[in-house]
Amino acid sequence: MDEKQERAQEMPFAHVPVLLDEVLTWMNVRPEGVYCDGTLGGGGHSEAILKASGGTATLYGIDRDDRAIRAASDRLAAFPGFHAIPGNFHNGKSLLAGAGPLDGVLLDLGVSSPQLDTPERGFSYHEDAPLDMRMDQGQRMTAAELLNTATEQELGAIIRDYGEEKWAARIAHIICEHRKEHPLETTFDLVRAVDAAIPRAVRRREDGHPARRTFQAIRIAVNDELDPLEQALRDFTDCLKPGGRLCVITFHSLEDRIVKRCFRSLERPCICPPRAPICTCGRKPVVRILGGGAIAPTEAEIERNPRARSAKLRVAEKLPTAPEQGDGTYG
Repeated sequence: MDEKQERAQEMPFAHVPVLLDEVLTWMNVRPEGVYCDGTLGGGGHSEAILKASGGTATLYGIDRDDRAIRAASDRLAAFPGFHAIPGNFHNGKSLLAGAGPLDGVLLDLGVSSPQLDTPERGFSYHEDAPLDMRMDQGQRMTAAELLNTATEQELGAIIRDYGEEKWAARIAHIICEHRKEHPLETTFDLVRAVDAAIPRAVRRREDGHPARRTFQAIRIAVNDELDPLEQALRDFTDCLKPGGRLCVITFHSLEDRIVKRCFRSLERPCICPPRAPICTCGRKPVVRILGGGAIAPTEAEIERNPRARSAKLRVAEKLPTAPEQGDGTYG
């Protein structure tokens, strides 16, 4: 481990939880309830849930970042009901096997502040650092490996689909041209490729950093953030007690659309023709959507924490007669 890596390990894993008041309101925390924070991070949301229960709740915190697991375990050591589980929330149903039905689940799908603020992790386009972007430092694939081995067509599809970047094809082409001369190794290598691909006049007109969409796309691809998300939402719904609530915080339109579509399909699963006199498909509602859709942060919170600006909270409550949507292996 070099000096930069050692310094990164020593940095405190501090993260300001977004939409905290809203999460506590809609989670409807109960004394002695059983909860899961599927994206534990620094433990801010988890700590608030445990305190709201009077310290009597059981809470399972899942995270694939070892640093997050260690930091949250230290932070929440005073709560006997806290249990840290290393792993990916996409596998939440199997990770929670034997935990019993849950009163609530929270998923905060954003990148944590410590990951963004630690240059060595490679998530930020503002610092020159190794092209890493792995949330789980134990996985093999890094951003550098992806960028240097994927075909131009594959890179174009990733940047277009996961970054919603209209210059995706040109960015992919320039990346491939640059790597012929020298492999992309640092975040600034990628920034330079994006700058070369997007015309200067366009970069001047647009708000925000020109590489932000490309960095988002590569991060999503490296960590496989979107493809397993809908099944994970359905799995966590299976894990809920009747009346239990699933709270999901999103930060960009791609993941928010998946959550919105999934919740709607669980609330209105009937696939009968609209003019059919009676339902013959037999599909019954599993949840009801609460909060009227997306719940946004207040202006006061955005002023305190600008990273909350794009956050949205969606909440679904499991219905008393909801059938399981998965394979029935939970518990």
